[in-house]
Amino acid sequence: MPERIGIVTGGGDCPGLNAVIRAVVKAAAHRGWEAVGFLGGYEGMLAPLSYRPLDYTQMGGLLFRGGTILGTSNKGRFAAKTGHGEVRRVPEEILGEAKRNFDALGLRALVCIGGDGSLTIAQQLYETGVPVVGVPKTIDNDLDATLMTFGFETAVTCAVDALDRLHSTAESHNRVMVLEVMGRYAGWIAGSAGLAGGADVILIPEIEFNYDSVVAKIREREAQGKHFTIVIVAEGARLAGGAFVTAGEAGSNREARLGGIGQVVASELEARTGKECRAVVLGHLQRGGAPTAWDRHLCTRFGVSAVELIAEGRYGHMVALNGTGIEPVLLTDAIDKIRTVPPDGELVRVARAIGISFGNE
Repeated sequence: MPERIGIVTGGGDCPGLNAVIRAVVKAAAHRGWEAVGFLGGYEGMLAPLSYRPLDYTQMGGLLFRGGTILGTSNKGRFAAKTGHGEVRRVPEEILGEAKRNFDALGLRALVCIGGDGSLTIAQQLYETGVPVVGVPKTIDNDLDATLMTFGFETAVTCAVDALDRLHSTAESHNRVMVLEVMGRYAGWIAGSAGLAGGADVILIPEIEFNYDSVVAKIREREAQGKHFTIVIVAEGARLAGGAFVTAGEAGSNREARLGGIGQVVASELEARTGKECRAVVLGHLQRGGAPTAWDRHLCTRFGVSAVELIAEGRYGHMVALNGTGIEPVLLTDAIDKIRTVPPDGELVRVARAIGISFGNE
């Protein structure tokens, strides 16, 4: 009987999940292995088992298809983060049941595709005896052990497209346009998209802002004859000494849902400047749609490398982009370490050099 491996996708959906699944299944089939996918995230590993065979001949179209054919979840009995972001141990009976079902299916290894929370669960499964290999996924690009996660470049491209469109309407009406994008603790999407999309002000979680600075930037542009301003703000951006703007309370196993900072900023700027200010929330548009060519390429490399780690028996590792190559890193070195935008790093330095404000000047 051929070897069999399992695949699970966890956390929020993300462009490129299907591309990774495709690469894992095809690389496994090339070695004569079979693959099964657990449905609905880690919950699919519990009774009643929910999984499907993944035939490599049926992987056509997945390279450019958004979302995940396996479904995903960022809540439930496997939640490994509290509402305040601390690591929580999944109950031993849950981990034990997943291990027994993994063994009953005769699987050689489990490929876990996810971000910090999902990979924390993967590490706990590994400690329970499940041979695990991780693949890093988060559009926020906030996993410290890899130079880039898949899905991030697609999210940035979506945000840049939005900025391109907002420029024309802002200039036509002499408005201040505020675009809110994702990024709870890390401002990589806002920073990268703001730089590539010609924003005038970038507000990110790593640099607390003040309204006087943002208003000064708007006035400076007015004096130059530029009567519109583009502001991009990460959902986790905060006023100096302030708190997150939330759209709901934290649950016992989930962090508070952020949202609304864009409208808060737009309303305050309109009151202070007298200019018409509009807010646009990009929201889940960043998570949807087909992955970009770069992400498809990265997903394929990640998927193939994950299968290579299984063949080598290097469990408890995650594949990571290091420079131009893919290398394994220990899951323990990959989880619970947020990669944030350095306030004195290259992205901020380059943006400031061309006159972009971060709202703290």
